[in-house]
Amino acid sequence: MELSVWTAKALHGFASSMLLPAIAAISLVLVGHAALGERLGRNSRYAAIGSAVAAAAMGVCGTYVSEAAVFYLTAALMVPALLVLRAIDPPAQGPVAAPEDGGALSGALRLLADRRLQGFALAVALFHLANAAQLPLIASEATAKTGSYASLVVAACIVLPQVLVAWLAPAVGRWAQRIGRRPVLAVTFMAVPLRAALLAMSDSPTMLILVQALDGVSAAGFGVLVPLVAADLTRGTGRFNLCLGLFGLMAAVGATLSTALAGMVADAAGTPTALWVLAGCGLACVAVVGLAVKETGAVVASPSARPGSPAGSAAAPAATAAQSRSARPPR
Repeated sequence: MELSVWTAKALHGFASSMLLPAIAAISLVLVGHAALGERLGRNSRYAAIGSAVAAAAMGVCGTYVSEAAVFYLTAALMVPALLVLRAIDPPAQGPVAAPEDGGALSGALRLLADRRLQGFALAVALFHLANAAQLPLIASEATAKTGSYASLVVAACIVLPQVLVAWLAPAVGRWAQRIGRRPVLAVTFMAVPLRAALLAMSDSPTMLILVQALDGVSAAGFGVLVPLVAADLTRGTGRFNLCLGLFGLMAAVGATLSTALAGMVADAAGTPTALWVLAGCGLACVAVVGLAVKETGAVVASPSARPGSPAGSAAAPAATAAQSRSARPPR
């Protein structure tokens, strides 16, 4: 029995590490780079809706049928997923990236040496270092404080952020296309230390649930911007999956260290102190975004750009053409 559980956990880890990069890669092929931000936002919306509905269905199934029935339901849900995947028509073959000088290894090393990738990878690791242990900490606190209602509190702490992700994710994708990746990244990542600080000062279960909603803000930003930045960094190189794999590795390292660090601090000094430590890690993440993460997307020039600046120079021909069109007599 123990072997089957470990095998299932290993398969779950393998599937989780493959699924998100595969969905992001399919999205990039289907809509192209220009529309990728909004497409990733929609992906996050439907993923959040699916997670919420599945959690509710599994809760009902586990309560009224049996605990084992939850796993059979999970397996059954794969059937419609595979049918929908089969219905996706592959697009026509696009242009193939030109061979890189020095071969595949040289191209991969050149990608890893990119300062933009290094800064963003550090931000990803710090994000998970600050974020991963927060829900387990408040779940243990809710169990101690609410007794028989603990399962309902924890369920609300999980479902409410999913609702926020479903609502916010498409807007995050649109704003990342309009104003750039870095400002949206800074705003959404700021929710991580704010959430940790508020949780450290919250006592009532109602406040825990409301503050946990901030997890939806940071999750919407992370889910949209990580594959979007990876697409920016690897555009024309054919190394999108390699870049996403690196970000996934940094996320796993950060999450592993987060639970270990928070557990040690909580045992030694209590849960509020552990949450304050996680808030400090979150502020370090925001600082890295501000100081080390570079803008990777092409931002549309503002009409008010100063003359002589690159944006103003790019906008000048369009403005001249518009003036000449407006000077023509109507036909």
